[in-house]
Amino acid sequence: MGIFTDSYQRHDYSEWLIGTIGRLLDADLSIGSAGLLRGGAVAWVSVEVPENIRTPEGVEFRPHLFGATSFDGSLATIFKRAVTNIVCDNTMAVGMAEAGQQIKIKHSRHSRLRLAEAREALNIVYQVADDFATQVRRLCDVTVSERQWQAFLDAHVPMPDEVGRSRTLAEGKRDGLTRLWRHDTRVAPWAGTAYGVVQCVNTYTHHEQAVRGAVRAERNMLRAVTGDVDELDQSTLRTLAGILDRPMLSPVA
Repeated sequence: MGIFTDSYQRHDYSEWLIGTIGRLLDADLSIGSAGLLRGGAVAWVSVEVPENIRTPEGVEFRPHLFGATSFDGSLATIFKRAVTNIVCDNTMAVGMAEAGQQIKIKHSRHSRLRLAEAREALNIVYQVADDFATQVRRLCDVTVSERQWQAFLDAHVPMPDEVGRSRTLAEGKRDGLTRLWRHDTRVAPWAGTAYGVVQCVNTYTHHEQAVRGAVRAERNMLRAVTGDVDELDQSTLRTLAGILDRPMLSPVA
């Protein structure tokens, strides 16, 4: 898995994921999924509530507490709040402008996790539902016109001037995003809103963007583990904020 100095502390999967998660659990929470990535070099576990939640805007999701660590030095042990969007099986960011959405513990000799601090910082799983529902409502209240959607595409997927492979790839991505926006049931119900823009880019990246060097399911889980999903949603909203000339990442109240 790697060669490390004496100061590097391995975080055993059973102790740091299953054991720690077990001590954080309440009676009505359970482990929903767990697995290994990169040939066992990375592990994750997800704690979920038993029932899905549906917002008034028609967004169905399941909140969860996500834990992951590695044996190859590629990842600190991390615990964070997240949601799974049920209609498209996407992981999405929650509370994107707020601190305390995750805890990282480095693989150092004196590393340890204080469970009381973890509970307080993560607000465990239940608060995730309220925060994400508020986030969805706020983004659904932001109108995105057809002109603004086209301007977003220009900023998100710039079209190269010269004819060639780069232009062909850009055209294909723009066509894919537009098809999702207008016709796909995973996105179209929220077209015309800021939430629809986030959902469109997130869904395209999860399910349609080309994958190299891994199967799609593993790539998607690695993105959730490493935080790339959170950065994707934040980047989408930063681009949209520039188009609409208004902030998109205000903290959840």
